[in-house]
Amino acid sequence: MKVAVVTFPGSNCDRDTLRALSRLPVEAVPVWHRDTHLGGASAVILPGGFAYGDYLRAGALAAHSPVMGTVRELVNAGGRVLGICNGFQILTESGLLPGALAMNVSRRFQCEWVQVQVQECLPGLRFAAGERFSLPIANGEGRYIPDPQRPLGRDAVAFLSYRDGAGRPHNPNGSWREVAGVASADGRVIGLMPHPERASAAWLGGEDGLRFLRVWTGGDGVPA
Repeated sequence: MKVAVVTFPGSNCDRDTLRALSRLPVEAVPVWHRDTHLGGASAVILPGGFAYGDYLRAGALAAHSPVMGTVRELVNAGGRVLGICNGFQILTESGLLPGALAMNVSRRFQCEWVQVQVQECLPGLRFAAGERFSLPIANGEGRYIPDPQRPLGRDAVAFLSYRDGAGRPHNPNGSWREVAGVASADGRVIGLMPHPERASAAWLGGEDGLRFLRVWTGGDGVPA
């Protein structure tokens, strides 16, 4: 599998993502936001950061970058896209996922480890309902708000939810129904606020992120 990792002006997790993917049996290629090709990739990751400085709204300007037209074409042709944090914001701003990401109820940037749980099995992906991951969040606008005109359950689902250590509902940023990630019903488009690339090695604090990326890519991990 070849995975394109898009860099926007202000991205700061693109290299981390490429590094994490290097531990999996996939070919990861960097793509600039002005590119209109993906180098033959069948999957795309929109990484975290502050694309275009988060002017207007987080992800609003990046949603109109030339590469996003190509990303949309890839999804329509059966490809997959994963949006992480700022990438999730870009997916909602571009309409590839419903809803919006708003300021955390704390009114501050939050950087902490959280537990998330898979709520829905997705077609073609080996995520198991109830499967849990320990991942870090790092966001100021991570509060998911649903779109009343395009409610979850129609063409998209609440894929991940926040949980505490005992598996009970937890809500670090005030997201609607503890939503931590949303996916299209066909599993081709996934957006999540936690950062799997920041939990891809033991020295980073955990490897659940590598496990998440391994399932998403459909590959098996190899030593770094």
